[in-house]
Amino acid sequence: MASLSLTQIRGSNSVTEFAQLRLRTQRGRSKIGFLKVVGSQGQSQGEPDLSVTVNGLHMPNPFVIGSGPPGTNYTVMKRAFDEGWGAVIAKTVSLDAAKVINVTPRYARLRAGANGSAKGQIIGWENIELISDRPLETMLKEFKQLKEEYPDRILIASIMEEYNKAAWEELIDRVEQTGIDALEINFSCPHGMPERKMGAAVGQDCALLEEVCGWINAKATVPVWAKMTPNITDITQPARVALKSGCEGVAAINTIMSVMGINLKTLRPEPCVEGYSTPGGYSSKAVHPIALGKVMNIAKLMKSDFDSEKYSLSGIGGVETGGDAAEFILVGANTVQVCTGVMMHGYGLVKKLCDELKDFMKMHNFSSIEDFRGTSLEYFTTHTDLVRRQQEAIQQRKAVKNGLQSDKDWTGDGFVKESESMVSN
Repeated sequence: MASLSLTQIRGSNSVTEFAQLRLRTQRGRSKIGFLKVVGSQGQSQGEPDLSVTVNGLHMPNPFVIGSGPPGTNYTVMKRAFDEGWGAVIAKTVSLDAAKVINVTPRYARLRAGANGSAKGQIIGWENIELISDRPLETMLKEFKQLKEEYPDRILIASIMEEYNKAAWEELIDRVEQTGIDALEINFSCPHGMPERKMGAAVGQDCALLEEVCGWINAKATVPVWAKMTPNITDITQPARVALKSGCEGVAAINTIMSVMGINLKTLRPEPCVEGYSTPGGYSSKAVHPIALGKVMNIAKLMKSDFDSEKYSLSGIGGVETGGDAAEFILVGANTVQVCTGVMMHGYGLVKKLCDELKDFMKMHNFSSIEDFRGTSLEYFTTHTDLVRRQQEAIQQRKAVKNGLQSDKDWTGDGFVKESESMVSN
């Protein structure tokens, strides 16, 4: 896909005439229509091509730093670009960082084996961390510096605000002025400030979500991804609302509300702050199967109810290997986000992820990401359909085992095998 300027890349997804109007009039910028989400042309020989183009944004690979500590300041985001990550999503910002007060310790880990054991592989990670506590002006300055130093790399701002239209509009305006390439809207943080209608408090209320998405998409001039919470019965409901309200993409999942465990010596919950704790967000390897299921459901929704080629899907949850990423792509994800994995293994993890994903692609002769994206979706069905398919397969096997059904079916060439097929065991 040819390179596009930021004033060109945001197409109208909204079903409302208002949203279509703002694409023509917003700040006098001209817009084009929908942008197809495609992968670069794969090479017929040699190394597989990992590059992707998502909502008009070109990335050298599908691996994206997920919003959180790995994108908390200029130094670490610069490191991510230098190591080769496809894109970086900064830690979530809001207008008034003074309201954000974090505590320490704020992480707890679950290891394979006895809970609380100092041994064993880390399979779960809980955090009670809030959004960025750094002044917005500082973060904006660093966004601008990063885009000046890495103009061809993709920097995405994660934003969250209170239930206030003017606040959302101000935040979007100030963040976009730094030159960021897209916005990811945090509708999914499971803890902290729900009383201010922030994070999952919006993502769990479809009526509220529709209203806030309307404000955001009427103002934004870059692609918007809605980050979904898994702490809901049916994740396709808010995903549908976000897409119908003008968002170009969906990201899923954020962390799962959890209590990591109780210290059996002290009888206090973990992580323990002055003897107390609070439920937090669960991530790492143990959430991967849950995330796969949620992403699969969203992908099926996008395929059945939307022109999925015009939207993007970013898979998140327990990615530590190229195989983990391949699974997300096989169920329809365009990009794959990594946050806890970076906290555990460092920014150099991206090289391992790329190498392992390439090995998977070579094994199947895939030359590009689009060659296999969504391939496994068709193999998910209902339990009723599984019963039907199995019954049909059993009947077919019985028919083969019983052999010929009529004398007219005998053949000369297969006479011996036909005879054996009717022998009782």
